[in-house]
Amino acid sequence: RALAALERQVFDFLGYQWAPILANFLHIIIVILGLFGTIQYRPRYIVVYAIWTAVWVTWNIFIICFYLEVGGLSKDSELLTFNISRHQSWWSENGPGCVRKEASMSGIKGLDSHSYISVIGCALEYRYIEVMHSSFQILIALVGFVYACYVVSVFTEEEDSFDFIGGFDPFPLYHVNEKPTNLLFKQTYLPA
Repeated sequence: RALAALERQVFDFLGYQWAPILANFLHIIIVILGLFGTIQYRPRYIVVYAIWTAVWVTWNIFIICFYLEVGGLSKDSELLTFNISRHQSWWSENGPGCVRKEASMSGIKGLDSHSYISVIGCALEYRYIEVMHSSFQILIALVGFVYACYVVSVFTEEEDSFDFIGGFDPFPLYHVNEKPTNLLFKQTYLPA
């Protein structure tokens, strides 16, 4: 789970996609927290992870809708970059089979001159690559959610079956009389 998120984080960094970078960072932290909760028998951490997986699935559904332009969303908008830059997905220029051609803009000279980039010959459009990434993340999250629910149920079942000293045992090792007997309160005299 963390490796798939880390792989996605790398490609989002390459494309300067700031919103997915932050979401992936949070996801990696929560996955580590969930793993820690599993190793340390802390069901609350695992519940946090389970809740996060629902948020993560929702985020990935949004990403799928964004790249497929569902519901008025546009893959060409600057929503994922927080309107800081005009960058798009790294896959838009570097996808499988893509040939990238740069043409410098006339009249602009200097170190920071801009160029027009055209991409042709892509075997698969970048939006479909992003949709496949998000679909894979949803699949992993659903498996993680089921696993988290199972682990929490096992941990809570173990807590419920724990036997405190004489607590729930119908035949305790020692027996405390609930009714006081007169023998306990009688003074015994030794013959002199």
